[in-house]
Amino acid sequence: MAAARLLKILNSRAIIPRVERPPEAFSPTIPRRNLPLDVGARLKTIRKLKGLSQRELAKRAGVTNSTISMIEKNSVSPSVSSLKKVLSGIPMSLVDFFSLELEEDTQRKVIYRADELLDIGSNEVTMKLVGKGHPNRAFSFLNETYPPGSDTGPDMLNHEGEEAGTVVSGQLEVTVGSEVYVLETGDSYYFDSNQPHRFRNPFDVPCVLISATTPANF
Repeated sequence: MAAARLLKILNSRAIIPRVERPPEAFSPTIPRRNLPLDVGARLKTIRKLKGLSQRELAKRAGVTNSTISMIEKNSVSPSVSSLKKVLSGIPMSLVDFFSLELEEDTQRKVIYRADELLDIGSNEVTMKLVGKGHPNRAFSFLNETYPPGSDTGPDMLNHEGEEAGTVVSGQLEVTVGSEVYVLETGDSYYFDSNQPHRFRNPFDVPCVLISATTPANF
């Protein structure tokens, strides 16, 4: 899948359980500014700052050494779920990974302008996160766009929590368990996220979706 865009990472939603992060996972030893802007260099910098070898991180995350190496070299563009799995070995959330350079006053933000939203989508799918620096965020609120032919990946996703969404424009195919639904403009969904699920736009026009997911592991 496509990566190498700092604020536009990789594939779908979470397929691994949320990792509870100890306080040291977001520690002062990791600088808040001037981190590399590409995914590979950023992962390498954070890994080294945390004192982890590629081998140790791979072991913790349950992936191969070559996976870590290829991501750090930007030889591959991992999916969101793959990157989340790698970051679980640190441990660190996607938001922390991409927002370490934020100034502390972002914690007091109330309004988020369109160009300030953090894009955690990948490939053609855009997933813009609202409230990226908000402290103690309880859920992930996303403004998503699925161009024709795009999807959240070939694998069914499942994780703890709940999710809901409303199609603002276009159509979206939503698979939950063994059921496949087609949502039209104005239609909504709500389900437990531990049910296998997948999102796809097999139609001819882009689909815009507003969604919310718990827990706040984006």
